[in-house]
Amino acid sequence: MSAAVVAAPAAAAPIGRMPQRDALLALPLALFFVVFVALPLLMLAFVSLHQDSQLTTRGLDQYLKFFGDAFNWRVLGNTLLLGAQVTLLTVLIGYPLAYLYSVSSRRVQQLLIFLILLPLLTSAVVRTFAWIVILGRQGIINSALLDLGWIEAPLKLLYTPGAVAVALAQIEMALMVLPLITALGNIDPNLAHASRALGAGRWRTFVQVTLPLSMPGLLAGCLLVFAAAVSAFVTQTLVGGGQQLFMPYYMYQQAVQANNYPFAATIAMALLVSVLVIVTFVNLLGRRSKGFVHG
Repeated sequence: MSAAVVAAPAAAAPIGRMPQRDALLALPLALFFVVFVALPLLMLAFVSLHQDSQLTTRGLDQYLKFFGDAFNWRVLGNTLLLGAQVTLLTVLIGYPLAYLYSVSSRRVQQLLIFLILLPLLTSAVVRTFAWIVILGRQGIINSALLDLGWIEAPLKLLYTPGAVAVALAQIEMALMVLPLITALGNIDPNLAHASRALGAGRWRTFVQVTLPLSMPGLLAGCLLVFAAAVSAFVTQTLVGGGQQLFMPYYMYQQAVQANNYPFAATIAMALLVSVLVIVTFVNLLGRRSKGFVHG
């Protein structure tokens, strides 16, 4: 009896060392995060707290300059609005696509996943120039409409906010669809069968069963798409043609063209904080949705 009692703590000892071993395994990732994420952000905040490009005088003048000008508020608002528009477009197109994937045969699923991942397999510059070819005055859409006689002069499709939103929605579509596919794939099909057996139709089953259970994936996709859309410098610049000013290009202007690094850092911090506020709000919605699903 005593031998068994003595041996028990010895057998349990490796379990107590598991957290330490896990911490050692996570150490490289933690160091990578500190060096390449945390330190650059701290440096960015440090630069934004200077009044001149030589970084000799500190103060909050850059923040007062940014938030005291209605033009800066308008640029920030247009950038966040663009992110919301792109997110809405990807939801409207991506959710039916993910749902189609979840109910299709395996062969159709392979084709769909290839089409979904295809934009991620090409360069962002190549994808953006493809939209310029499609939306230009001599592009595919205008040429087709002119040949059909539906218009008399080419339409201005390129260099508009709508063109930027559509191009970004296509480019970022995979970030919405993939989390939705995972969420829909984790739903027990017996729940839908039980709902229909109890008299609910397809639409009511979708609204009261499928949609709530897929909400975590939907919110995750919204976060990914929104964060990618508001920071998509290449697409915003090329498809917008410089006529649509958003925060990433505004930051580039101040840093590279005006050589005003403190103000550019302030623009970056304003965009970062705005996105973090929205992400926090969406995360709160995600927690409430989980409570609704499991409650």
